[in-house]
Amino acid sequence: MKNLVDLEKKINSELATKIKFSEIKHQQLYINIDYNNLAEVLFFLKNNSSTKFRQLIDITAVDYPEENERFKIVYLLLSHEFNSRIILSYSINENEVVPSITEIFPSANWMEREVFDMYGIKFKDHPDLRRILTDYKFEGYPLRKDFPLTGHNEVRYSEDEKKVVYEPVKLEQNYRNFDYQSPWEGTKYIKEINKKNE
Repeated sequence: MKNLVDLEKKINSELATKIKFSEIKHQQLYINIDYNNLAEVLFFLKNNSSTKFRQLIDITAVDYPEENERFKIVYLLLSHEFNSRIILSYSINENEVVPSITEIFPSANWMEREVFDMYGIKFKDHPDLRRILTDYKFEGYPLRKDFPLTGHNEVRYSEDEKKVVYEPVKLEQNYRNFDYQSPWEGTKYIKEINKKNE
């Protein structure tokens, strides 16, 4: 496809019942679908002669804890031949299991593991769904909005024990007051100290 408008028309005509909505923004095509149609839509985008989105760039998620459908899963695809990108997305509830796309894009293996590790989203029929960035005993999902900012355990390698050990977090500073003043004007507490010294 030579331009995004033609590409959008082609995809909407071929996959009319599978596409919830589409729009062109920032010179990229955004498509929203129902996750039950994911495999069929991706297979079409990858193998159709007028689309040829043969590279999966990334899979990620966005957390909206106040929404009924908490997570938005986002797939970024690239067509080298047409030099165009598509951003495909769908929304799911917190405990829904979504289909794995490792059969269509084998590179999705690690990307889906990362989404599982960071958000706790499970992928059905994934060949090896386990943590990839955090430790096996790690509790929680770091990129969820409700994840605590200060942890309860820290992990380090102990030379004495020759293994990874868990220890309670020791916070040296519980709270820090930021005044957000311009460094050229000087902060309030420095001005007050200078006045007292004069």
